[in-house]
Amino acid sequence: MTESDLVHEEEVVRREDLEALDCVRRARDKTRCRNTKSPYVGDGRVARYALLDDGASPDPGCGLYLRRAFFLLSHDRDSRPDRLYREGTPGEAVDPRTVAPKRPAAKTPGSQSGSAAVATSGQ
Repeated sequence: MTESDLVHEEEVVRREDLEALDCVRRARDKTRCRNTKSPYVGDGRVARYALLDDGASPDPGCGLYLRRAFFLLSHDRDSRPDRLYREGTPGEAVDPRTVAPKRPAAKTPGSQSGSAAVATSGQ
């Protein structure tokens, strides 16, 4: 996503503190409302989601608002650090410390490999 895709973001709601985490998944939610809780449904939990300003318009193709959501699944590193994502991350993973309104979230060495892998590779 580019900054032009995010021009109508007003706020990113923090449902939980992610500062200690290496990564969070990002997705685009389709929703009927521009400024309500994320309707994400799935195996996991929404950690943050965007609210849109009054100037936002629904997508003409589907009639829904497109908003970002940041979430974690039950098998991600925060819940199961010794399992699937012990090293590496899913393709949609970004660094939660880079999540801000109107700015694309970034992939960092920690968000892509994990802090343990980054610390080991630096030795």
